[in-house]
This record gives sequence, C-alpha cells and structure tokens, in this order.
Amino acid sequence: MKLRGAVALLVAAILAVLAASGAEALARVTVRYFSFTTDPGHERDMQALVEIFQRENPGIRIEVTTAPFDAYFTRLQTLFAAGDPPDVFELNYENFVTFASRGTLLELTPFLAADPSLAGFFYPAALEAFRYRGTQYGLPITFSTVVLFYHRDRFGQAGLAPPDATWTWQEVLAAARKLTDPGRRVWGVYQPVQFWEFYKVARQAGGGLEVAERTALDTPANRVALHWLVDKIHVHGVMPSDAQLSGMANEDLFLAGQLGMLYSGIWMFDRFAQAPFAWDIQVEPGGSRKATHFFSNAAVVARGTRHPEAAWRWVRFLAAHPETVKTRIARAWELPAVSLARSDLLEPYLRLAPPANRRAVFASLEHAI
Repeated sequence: MKLRGAVALLVAAILAVLAASGAEALARVTVRYFSFTTDPGHERDMQALVEIFQRENPGIRIEVTTAPFDAYFTRLQTLFAAGDPPDVFELNYENFVTFASRGTLLELTPFLAADPSLAGFFYPAALEAFRYRGTQYGLPITFSTVVLFYHRDRFGQAGLAPPDATWTWQEVLAAARKLTDPGRRVWGVYQPVQFWEFYKVARQAGGGLEVAERTALDTPANRVALHWLVDKIHVHGVMPSDAQLSGMANEDLFLAGQLGMLYSGIWMFDRFAQAPFAWDIQVEPGGSRKATHFFSNAAVVARGTRHPEAAWRWVRFLAAHPETVKTRIARAWELPAVSLARSDLLEPYLRLAPPANRRAVFASLEHAI
C-alpha cells in the first residue's frame, strides 16, 4: 500500500510539472497576426486591443503586421510559399474558399463546440460564410452591407418624401428625375456600373448567376438588370457618365452635394459625417425583389501553427470580446458580426448619428446575397 501511495504521489507530481510547463509554454508564445483591416486610421485601436488581450492572457504576445488590401493577398501567398505563414490572419469572404479548399486552415469547429458562450453570438450568415464543407475555419470579425444614401436637404427642396423600405427601382427613377439638374452639375443618382453590382442587380430583377456546371447569362431578367444599370446614364440622363464625372470619385460628388442618391457601403459613414448637409440611408430598393450585398471578414488560423490554443484565444478575442465590439462601433471600424439578438452590444451603434436610420443596416441583412 505504501508503494502504491508513493507511485500515486509520483504520478501526481509528474502531472503537476507537465501542467505547469504547459502553462509556462503557453505563456511564452508569440502569435503572429497579419491584417488588412487595420489601416493607418486604426493602428492605435488595434494596439489598444492587443494590450487588453495580453493583460487577460499573460505572456501570450501578439505581433501585428499590416498591409493595404491591394498588396495583402500577394504578401500572404508569398509567406505561405516560403513555409512561414502567420499564425492568425484575415480573410475576406471572397477569398475564403480558395484557402479553405487548399487545406491551409486549421479547423475551428472543435474550439467553437467547446465554448458554449459563443452559441448564438454571431450573425448566422456571417458565421456560415466561413464554413467550408461543414467545417468552421474562421470566425467573422466584421461585416458590411450596401445601402441607399440620400441627400435629405435636396429631397426636401424638391418636395420629395424620403425613401422608405417599400421603394423599388421605379421610385428611385422618379425621384432621380426630379433631383437632376445637369446645368448645375447635379444628378439624381449614382450606382456603380460594375460586374459585382450586376450580380446583385440581376437578383433584384429576378435573375442572377448560380454556381453550377452550366450557368445561363443571357436571360430576360439579366438583360433587365443590365438596362437598369446603364439606362440611368444613356436613356434617362439622371446619372453622370464617366466623362461627366471628369475623374471625380462618386463619393466626392456626393460630399459636394451634387448627388441626390448614392449606392454605397456602410464603410462610408465616417467619411460622410463631415458632409455640410443632412443625409440618411435606406435599405436598397429592388426590382421584382430585394437583394443586398453582404461582405464579411474573418480571422483564421494557419493549419501549421505551433500554437493552436493561443491562436484560437486571439481569434476569439477579435471576433467576440466585448472590448473589441465596443471599439469597432465607437471608431466606425466596420461593424462586428454580432447577432441582432445582442442588443446590449449593438444599441450604442444604433444611437450613433449620422445616419439616423442605422437600423437599415440590419434590415438589409434580411435580403443579403
């Protein structure tokens, strides 16, 4: 019995040493993080978040590297090619499947399943966006949508009621005609004529493109969508052509008061806050149905990381920590992908102005494609 007791004590001592060494090893790790959403305007915000994380996770050091979006993915692929990828990095929805399908990402499903506090925390579409073949590979850190911006003062001067959630293309065109004054270089509306805009507008027209072996492009509904994009310029004259823009960005045209309406993303809120006139937003009008753009960015973990537990802690912090959510909202750093049920976290965002109708951001999610 004495021998058995001594063996038990020895085993307990060994386990204690192993546990202590494991905790010490975790406390000494450095997690390398590569980001494109941390632009120069938010570097101090990121540093403040890093400091909070490191206080709550003593000894886990976060090393942040950033790159502008147009250079980010080239540098990321170079790091992977060199066999030295960051432990945690950001992926946008558009590039996620490329990385997930190559087996370069660590499965996060086990970590997520082991954390019941995250159940129902994220906006479902944002979480689903970073799931590949039934496996979760990323946690959404931000999302954004495209809405209809409008110049409230010009609407009032033209005797027009502000756009509401029932508006369709017909109401947009009718208002744009009343708002357009080419002699004063004022146009009723601007909507980018681009391929990604076509994908959305095609859905609004009742058509669209499906991912399949055979995809029909030249359909009556898709033709309607193309006409909606270009006829505002060439037929109705309510939208400036490239020549009339004269190199001026559409956002600058809106800030100059020369647009009655603008289709753009919620990332413009901070910039438009300086506008010398009253403006607001509404859910984007549709044709035969509504459809709105949905964008999301996620934090993912490289499959070959030597510190999966520490990397997961950082991913979780970026996606779900209250201080991260609060910082993103306060600093107009896109929008955390939090469930609409978490009004305790989102209410401060809804109270910010302009725009006054921030609920349209979330109403847009009901029609996200």
